[in-house]
Amino acid sequence: MANGCEHPRSCHTGEAPILASATVGARFWLLVEHDGPWAASVGESRLPDGIRALVDRAASLGIRPQLIRRPGSRRAGGAGALHVFVASSTGDAPWLAEAVVGHPDDLDLGSLVDGVVPESCILVKEPMFLVCTHGKRNACCARIGLPLARFLGENLPGEVWETTHVGGDRYAANLVCLPHGLYYGSMSQAAAIAAANAYRHGEVVLDRFRGRAGIPEPLQAAEHFVRSQTGELSVGGVAVESSRSEGDATVCVVRCTTWRGTSRFRVVVEPAVVTAPCGTVCADEITTYRLAELRQLTPALT
Repeated sequence: MANGCEHPRSCHTGEAPILASATVGARFWLLVEHDGPWAASVGESRLPDGIRALVDRAASLGIRPQLIRRPGSRRAGGAGALHVFVASSTGDAPWLAEAVVGHPDDLDLGSLVDGVVPESCILVKEPMFLVCTHGKRNACCARIGLPLARFLGENLPGEVWETTHVGGDRYAANLVCLPHGLYYGSMSQAAAIAAANAYRHGEVVLDRFRGRAGIPEPLQAAEHFVRSQTGELSVGGVAVESSRSEGDATVCVVRCTTWRGTSRFRVVVEPAVVTAPCGTVCADEITTYRLAELRQLTPALT
């Protein structure tokens, strides 16, 4: 069944490996409130002209468009003012901004690509949490995502939105934390509220952490392994400074900043394939990464 869930059960429970699976292409975001209905893809959805114009322009600029709605909202979308958010997940100072615009041309998406807050937008201080509930894309996203979105919405009022496909259906329920673009998957209610509360305090939780969007997967893996080694969980505390390919392996220099100071590590990761524990589809293979080397290059310097 095209939209059904045929994933191994382990993918939705956290038993299968999940690290380094955040969406690589999502560096800039356009989030447009539209209660629905949502087709299997944003591009196929029947959208008001204003929303369609914004979505198409965002896609042409390499900005990731998402439709969003409040948990439980299912009204038919109509014409009128457009409620939007834009976000930049790049660099050390990502940001999130909000606007209500009367016309698509009132939103300067070119500024977003340049890393500048559009003039029509106001910076948002609070984080934004997206839960994929895109059932037309894959049944598991609605089956697992909808209850999670309602739960988070009740516990973090005003900060939680249902959204269209974010990538990685097999890891439903998926949670994205903006503006940093942190991805979590296989979320239970307890895991999701822990991840959201950690993000509100500027930290990540490694359990069920998929990685940070916009970063190549091998680099996501390198950052994950350094966090596991050092215990450094601050969002900006670990970052790849340089990388190169050596055959199938990726060699990285990773900076780690803690209260003791800054140190650097040489990290080598290699692609690996594992067989997921038996589920709906037994012997399903999942691509992940293994740690081949992790060596400290410099001591912590204050």
